Formats: sequence, structure tokens, C-alpha cells
Amino acid sequence: MGFFELLGFIVFIYFIVNIVLWLCLDSDIELFIKEKFGQPIDSLRGKVVWITGASSGIGKSLAIVLARHGVKLCLSARREDELEITKQQCLAESSLKPSDILVLKMDMLQNDKHEDYFNRVVQHFGRIDVLVNNAGRSQRALWQNIDLQVDRALFELDVFSVVNLTRIYVKYVEKNSFEGHVVVTSSGAGLIGVPNSGSYVGAKHALHGYFDSLKLEMPKLNVTLFCPGPTTTDFLKTSFTHKLEGEYGGTAESSSKRMTSERCAFLMATSIANKLHTSFAGPFPIPFLLYVSLYCPNVRLVLLKLLGTGALTKIRDPEKSGK
Repeated sequence: MGFFELLGFIVFIYFIVNIVLWLCLDSDIELFIKEKFGQPIDSLRGKVVWITGASSGIGKSLAIVLARHGVKLCLSARREDELEITKQQCLAESSLKPSDILVLKMDMLQNDKHEDYFNRVVQHFGRIDVLVNNAGRSQRALWQNIDLQVDRALFELDVFSVVNLTRIYVKYVEKNSFEGHVVVTSSGAGLIGVPNSGSYVGAKHALHGYFDSLKLEMPKLNVTLFCPGPTTTDFLKTSFTHKLEGEYGGTAESSSKRMTSERCAFLMATSIANKLHTSFAGPFPIPFLLYVSLYCPNVRLVLLKLLGTGALTKIRDPEKSGK
């Protein structure tokens, strides 16, 4: 076998192995490798992590996972009673003291109060090692029916409030001359377009633009964009629709077609511990679709035509694919 034949064979095997992994894994390949052989979540022990949107869903599950590994936490959301429940669960499943977990009632839309919130966290812990921007809302609506007010409201919450809080943190990192770590809960919809969520898809793509730019300007700052696929949380219940008034009201039922919030949080914590820039997670066929879309765009176009909008909607929302 000549050199070029050998090279071609190696490339062929490489692609076959990748395709098999795309079909079998519930995350991207780099995250899978880091989960098995990289830094353990325990490497975050003793650090101070501020999680917004910590009252439910992925944020709540992430708080519990980190607490088990001795991470000090600031938990923020609008629902203080739910934050207290999260705190008690974190304490019950860890060796943390009550003073190691700060409950901070916070409305992300109050941008003028972000600095005050930030200073309260620093005053309590003395520092903030990791900022996790998890707060936000999803959306379900046909593109052409969406009121412009919804676009603006969704961007205010999912993009501008996140950017504003992060800028305060980045200035804090610069002033105190340490590495720092910014984490953003994005979505598979931040990597590729999906149907019935035009404003949400636009917002998540905007986040990637903002934080990719930040990483280029501050290469020493750790920036992690975590992109989950369908997950069992209550996010559908509070999702935007095409009108500013009202909520979608759906439920994301536990099934093999959705990743549990616990598994999602574990993978997110692993991504944070290993300081990955972009990672994604979800049950089959999410990793496969994301890999094909990102690295084989021509194949993606053919695949989307074959699947159709209905199939993509069903993959994303198996409970209410027809709504």
C-alpha cells in the first residue's frame, strides 16, 4: 500500500469513527473525551460560581451538581421561594455551609441594578470565579406571525441583559487581573436554525457572535458556550409565543427523546471544569444533526429537504409537534 493509499485509508477510518460517535453519543466528541479523561468537576471545588436562572431547570440542576463538588454558589432568579428550595437541596446533597450559598433575588431585565447585584455577590464571597448566564426564555411561534415587540422583549432578556451583566464581570476581571470564566447557556438553536422559534434562534445566534468576539478580544478569559438540545425542564411552559401577552404553556415530558436536566447539568459542569469554548449535548439525533450542519453544510441542505419542517419540529418538541 502506497503513501497516498494509506493516507486515504486513515482519513476514511477517521470519518467512519466520527460518524459512529455522532450516532451514539449524547454530546459532542470533545466533551465526551473530557468527560472520560479530562478535568473532573471536583477541580472546581472551593470556587465561587454565580448562576442566573437558578430556580428551576438546567440552572437548578447545575447548582446541585456543583454543590456536590464543594463549589460555593450564588443563586439568582426572580422567584426567591424557588431559590430557597434550590439552596436547601444543594445543602442536603453536599457538605457546604449555609453561608456558602447566597440567594439573590434578581430580575435580569433591571439592567440598571446589575452592578448593585454584582457588588452584593462580591461583598458576600470576596470574589466571583465563574459567571454562568443561564437565565432566559424560549419561544414557539411561526416566523411570519411574530410581533416585533416579542423580538425586542426576547432579545432584551436573552441577549442584552446577559451582555450587560457580563460586561460588568469582564471589567471586574480586568481590574483584578485574574483569568475569569464566563459561561452562557445557549442552545442547539444557537448553532443552526430551527423552525417555529425565529426570535429565539436569532437571540441565541447573537449570543454566539457577542461571545466569540469577546474571546478574540480577551484570549486569556475563559468563555464557555454550552448548547443543549431537547431537555426535560419547564422551559416550554414559560416560552414566548407570537404575541407579547401569554405563554406557550407546554410541558417537556421525560422521555428518551429528551435529555434529563440532571444529565445536561453534569455535562455542562464538565464543560465548565474543562474550560471548553463551545460544546453541545442532547439525545440522538441531535449530535448527528449538529455535526452534519456545522461541518457538512451541503449535506445539511439535502438532509433538511428530506426530513422536512414537520420532522424537525417533532425532534425538537415530541410532545406538541403539531402545535
